Amino acid sequence: MCMFDGMQECCGKDFVSKLTPETIQVLKDSLETDEDVPHVFVIFGASGDLAKRKIYPTLWWLFRDKLLPAATFIIGYARSALTVSSLAEKIQPFCRWYYWICVSYYVHGCSCELLLKVQMEEEEAFERFLKWNTYVQGAYDQAEGFMKIKEHIEAIGLRFRSCPERIFYLAVPPGVYKPITANVGHHCMCRSGNAWTRVIVEKPFGKDTESSLDLSAHLSKLFREDQIYRIDHYLGKEMVQNLFVLRFGNRMFSPSWNREHIASVTISFKEKLGTYGRGGYFDEYGIIRDVMQNHLLQILCLVAMEKPVSLRAQDIHNEKVRVLKCIDAIQLENVVLGQYIGNKSSDREEERLSYRDDPSVAEKSRTPTYALAACWINNERWEGVPFFLRCGKALNEQKAEVRVQFRDVVSDIFPEGQVKRNELVIRVQPNEAVYFKMMTKTPGMGFDITETELDLTYNERYREVHLPEAYERLLLEVFCGSQINFVRSDELHEAWRIFSPLLKTIEDNQVQPSPYMFGSRGPPESDEMMGKHGFIFTGTYRWKPPMKC
Repeated sequence: MCMFDGMQECCGKDFVSKLTPETIQVLKDSLETDEDVPHVFVIFGASGDLAKRKIYPTLWWLFRDKLLPAATFIIGYARSALTVSSLAEKIQPFCRWYYWICVSYYVHGCSCELLLKVQMEEEEAFERFLKWNTYVQGAYDQAEGFMKIKEHIEAIGLRFRSCPERIFYLAVPPGVYKPITANVGHHCMCRSGNAWTRVIVEKPFGKDTESSLDLSAHLSKLFREDQIYRIDHYLGKEMVQNLFVLRFGNRMFSPSWNREHIASVTISFKEKLGTYGRGGYFDEYGIIRDVMQNHLLQILCLVAMEKPVSLRAQDIHNEKVRVLKCIDAIQLENVVLGQYIGNKSSDREEERLSYRDDPSVAEKSRTPTYALAACWINNERWEGVPFFLRCGKALNEQKAEVRVQFRDVVSDIFPEGQVKRNELVIRVQPNEAVYFKMMTKTPGMGFDITETELDLTYNERYREVHLPEAYERLLLEVFCGSQINFVRSDELHEAWRIFSPLLKTIEDNQVQPSPYMFGSRGPPESDEMMGKHGFIFTGTYRWKPPMKC
């Protein structure tokens, strides 16, 4: 394990981008901006956790790598009484966060190099970054604070003699989306010139079909669809983006990517941590709304969609919507729900606590912390192939992956039971990797066969390449005007169509989730359901990442 309690395993931490001059120039050329035009980035909820952990550090990295337009002003807005100095104190620990990059490994450990997100030679640049920041205190449902934002933006426009282009980021609870966007629409838009306005909305995008449609209708009265950026940060992760290239950039997969060769697809999101201390929000939404309806379903689209006619955002979104339309609403009979209970034998206090032990969680809460759902895509390519969506808290490992299991070998000539199914696994996090599980002859004089893999582990193959944070990539795309990796309104509608009936059934029937032990694989019923629908788990092979601390 690495030093510093509370940090992720060293190999699982996304690396901070340090770009070559050539890469920087390519990215700068793609920016949809005129260097003489000022840009304003407004963060609503600037005092909150998302802003200080993700948004401000991401803007700093883009500033450091010279990927922000030259005159980019950042305005923080929240109800808290803060100054720029006190705000800087809040965000600096996350901009200066220690992390590790493994540079070599051994059988029982690894050698690591300690780096800082703000290194010594970057201190001056970081101070310059802070000078581009300002802060406005105000309520979300009153016009006065938004008039102050307007005054700030207009002052910048007068200074540059140009109407600033502006981005508004809603890093706030969904309950205040409407008043904020209404005030932005009425008071903070550019009314002259060609300057653009873009609004970034964080999930959850509603709680069901009805509330999602209501929010979409509200936003559509204020902004065009090309101004709305519904952010799902999983779409910015390196291996999720790589799915597109793996599928459509390699001819070897084309003839086998269908029901004739693939037995099942499993998309998993597993967390080792429970929800203690964070249960208030989670208890209202649950694991299906928090992870499955968005992150996992978006990954399913990339796995199952047909090849788009181009790389334009519209064509990619069209194919994602087309595949979503082929999925029926998920039925309760094809779902397993679980809620974790404490492991009383654990030596860690958090692992001894059950979900309901959190004081912010209702005493008799039925909110699932684990869910497995089986769904089917009713089209020619995927007819009959089960897609398993699996996610949970307080499980035995930390990982997100796509596992494509191929069908059994036809006319197997080897002794019964020796040949196992091939699997293509795309490891999203941690230890980003693509590996193909296959059968080979066991080395030696005999003729036994064994399971092994063809392995592309990023930390090993691309040692000198630092992967960008998902938010780093996605915020840059907002500046570039690219909506490829954001969620379109009709995608969102189809996603809720698939899950809303299930959520209503669970709530109306007061379905009790099955208990599972903190640190386990989840409810045993999950393995039973996956086996019933054709997934084969032998437990005879486990992938070992080349680099592990």
